[in-house]
Amino acid sequence: MEVNVQRINGNWDLGYSLDKHVLSSTYIGDNQWGHPEFDTTRSEVGEALYQLKYRSNFNQVASIASQLSTSLSQYFSSACLVIPMPPSKQRARQPVVEIARALARNMGIPCYENLLLKNQDTPQMKDIENREEKVETFVQAFAINDSLGEGQYDVLIVDDLYDSGSSLEAATRVLREYGKIRNVYVATATRKH
Repeated sequence: MEVNVQRINGNWDLGYSLDKHVLSSTYIGDNQWGHPEFDTTRSEVGEALYQLKYRSNFNQVASIASQLSTSLSQYFSSACLVIPMPPSKQRARQPVVEIARALARNMGIPCYENLLLKNQDTPQMKDIENREEKVETFVQAFAINDSLGEGQYDVLIVDDLYDSGSSLEAATRVLREYGKIRNVYVATATRKH
């Protein structure tokens, strides 16, 4: 899989994304129901993520996790556990959790699926214009499940798509308030820009 790794900045200690999600998208007209249609070209990892999330092709998990591990694990060598970003939409199988599990296996560290919890629904983020309001909305929705033993931990948050970074910033804030977290790293499969 060809990727274009880029650093993503935020309140975390270090973050990287494999590639842009969409390389180009051209409006081609409206369908018979009046909805706009686009001719979209995605990056290789963007296409794999699209197939996983919107076509339920869970065969994509291994290649996405493998590429995350190959391209990014050297940056996060001190991470001792992986945390999947709490999903925004309920699904029977959560793509981001599946990716986090596979990445943790590849890195030889545990995946803590229930350390960072989303304990309340959040409104559509596109309806909230102010960035700080978005972050604060997520901070209120996240909670820590104190399931770590004694000590200080470097953690790697895994997310599928980096857009504004609001949810990742909120997750980082909540994790930093938990006394057992030392460093917070972020890895995403794709990024919007």
